[in-house]
Amino acid sequence: MERYRDPLVVYWRPGCPFCVKLRLGLRFTRLRYTEVNIWRDPDAASFVRLVADGNETVPTVTVAGHPLVNPSLAELRRAIRTHAPDLLDRPR
Repeated sequence: MERYRDPLVVYWRPGCPFCVKLRLGLRFTRLRYTEVNIWRDPDAASFVRLVADGNETVPTVTVAGHPLVNPSLAELRRAIRTHAPDLLDRPR
């Protein structure tokens, strides 16, 4: 169902303070990622509901296809080291 094939995808929505915190933290990293506003993309909203027990819990992030629901930046970094370590070496 997930159509975004980038190794790191952040699903978010406007007004979400947890999204703001994670997205701001990501901007200070050298990681390359795609952001998807679930209010503008119904398929993305469906994907988030699928991996978040029917809820539109954001941020939801996929790391090489592995979903994380509302991860901290530290949890996200651990997932990257596990599932997509090559992202850590890529220039932005």
